[in-house]
Amino acid sequence: QVQLVESGGGLVQPGGSLRLSCAVFGSIFNSVAMGWFRQAPGKEREFVAAITWNSGNQYYADSVKGRFTISRDNAKNTVYLQMNSLKPEDTALYYCARHQAQWEISTRINEYAYWGQGTQVTVSS
Repeated sequence: QVQLVESGGGLVQPGGSLRLSCAVFGSIFNSVAMGWFRQAPGKEREFVAAITWNSGNQYYADSVKGRFTISRDNAKNTVYLQMNSLKPEDTALYYCARHQAQWEISTRINEYAYWGQGTQVTVSS
C-alpha cells in the first residue's frame, strides 16, 4: 500500500520560512517524479512545484518561483519543499503527490496518482 506522509507545516509570520517533508512508503521512488500542490479555502487545488526522479529538473508555479525550492533524497524516499519569504497568500493545505508513471513529469494534478493527507501552512502576523 502506497503511503505519503507530509510534515513540517505550521503557523509562521510573513517573511518567515518553513520546510515541508514528505516520506513515501510502499512505492517505487527513484524512478518517479514528485510534486507539491496546495489548496486554500474556497479555491481549487493548484500546482506548486515538481521534481524529476533524479533531481535533474525542477518546475515551479510563477507565484512561488524564487521563494520555494523543491528537493529530494532518494536514499530516504523523501521529498522536501523549502519555503522562504512566505506571504499570507501562501496560506493553504499543502499536499505532496507521486506521479502516476515512471520517467515522466507533469504539472497537471490529474497525472499524480498518490497523495498525502496534507499539512497546513498558515502565514499570519
